[in-house]
Amino acid sequence: MGLDLFAGISVADYDAAVAWYEKLLGGPPSFLPNDVEAVWEVGEHQFLYIEVVPEHAGHAQHTLFVEDFEGVLGAIAERGLEPAVRETYENGVRHATFFDPDGNEVSYGGAPLE
Repeated sequence: MGLDLFAGISVADYDAAVAWYEKLLGGPPSFLPNDVEAVWEVGEHQFLYIEVVPEHAGHAQHTLFVEDFEGVLGAIAERGLEPAVRETYENGVRHATFFDPDGNEVSYGGAPLE
């Protein structure tokens, strides 16, 4: 079964959100469908998008599970962002949480260290 994913995040300020997500995701949007949305391809057929919907801003919770957890976090740190929370669960799974300017939560997860 193939899976395509479009995960949306409501924001209040388009320009502030685009700048923040460029730092988090490592580059400019993959495409701009209109003047209130920006879309990043985070994997094959997997997209994270922001949309200006101020009344819903700040309520998103998304986790991106990555193979190179430390590498991804290191690259994000080089772009000026640090996780608000970083933890390792009892089963060894690693988790780092970032909050955008509206309070939306975007986390990264990583497999236990071997």
